Amino acid sequence: MRVSIAGAGPAGLYAAILIRRARPDIDVSVHEQNPKDATFGFGVVFSDQALGFLRDDDPETAALIEPHMQRWSDIAVVHKNERIPIDGVGFSAIGRLDLLRLLQQRAAQLGINPVFGSRIETADALDPADLIIGADGLNSVIRTSAPEEFGERMEHLSNRFIWYGATREFDALTQSFVDTRLGKFNAHHYRYQAGRSTFIIETTDAIWHEAGFAELDAETTRSICEDLFADVLDGARLVDNNSAWRQFPNLTCDRYYSGNRVLVGDALHTAHFSIGSGTRLALEDVMALVDALKSNDWDVPEALADFQDTRHPHLHKIVSAATRSATWYETFDRHMALEPWPFALSYIRRAGRLDADKLRRFAPEFTAQLEARGVSLSI
Repeated sequence: MRVSIAGAGPAGLYAAILIRRARPDIDVSVHEQNPKDATFGFGVVFSDQALGFLRDDDPETAALIEPHMQRWSDIAVVHKNERIPIDGVGFSAIGRLDLLRLLQQRAAQLGINPVFGSRIETADALDPADLIIGADGLNSVIRTSAPEEFGERMEHLSNRFIWYGATREFDALTQSFVDTRLGKFNAHHYRYQAGRSTFIIETTDAIWHEAGFAELDAETTRSICEDLFADVLDGARLVDNNSAWRQFPNLTCDRYYSGNRVLVGDALHTAHFSIGSGTRLALEDVMALVDALKSNDWDVPEALADFQDTRHPHLHKIVSAATRSATWYETFDRHMALEPWPFALSYIRRAGRLDADKLRRFAPEFTAQLEARGVSLSI
């Protein structure tokens, strides 16, 4: 059996690892258009729950990755200069390049060596193969070669965001909301290695246009963003890595596969970065795909149908929550009219899954602080 994988990001590498673990006899090839160690972005964040899935499915890979991770036990919301901790979910983060190198190391142990600088112009370039896995991201060649076959739907959100690094550590995954001379902005920031953090800045489309960012070069943009978040950065610098203002693309596909071609990760779906689940969902897609192959005795047509049937309900639940979270952020400037504690409550409920009872179980210390301040938990 021959399996060809487009993309050597986390999803593509992990697909190769799991397939080779399950069937050492399968011919697995991985093709990546970028050079080795060329990566965009900074840190990748996982919840404790997501790491639990990885430990259960592949303890060897989990054991390889976890020692390199930064960990913290809560999240924080900063609004009107008040920092509010929210307990309930532990997180870990790792540099994206570090994660890729570790997965490359694990793949090499299993005899898999991706072909870098190998641009796939069409899905047909990966034939002949019994199974083609599109793990090649948002602009997937596998999907865009025949978008109608996958039932592709894509729309862009209104807000603008830009992805930087920062030369300092933050002690938790933090959401800093600031009212600046240019208008209201938000930063999602968290550490991913010693002395380094991810720092994603977001604002509304109207503020972005009024501030004139469309006409500014990269260095001027970075300098202005440093100034807007000077108090949060506390002397640290923002780090550019092909950083550019974008609008988030909401991608969904009605069909996860077509013939012997199947999509995983951002090639199949996106989930707004405000829930930090993109890499987790990609790895879980791969786990579900390989489980379907194993349970259907590697019969590709049967396995791909099974993959969609079993994966869709869970994926739909997470992506729907991410969409609701993104909708809250689309109007975060209006929510900022709230006082800090009611604002933090609105933030933690943005995905629509926490009524009063669930919130008490999820974040007991935060909930106790809300009730002590007389903040109503009624929805």
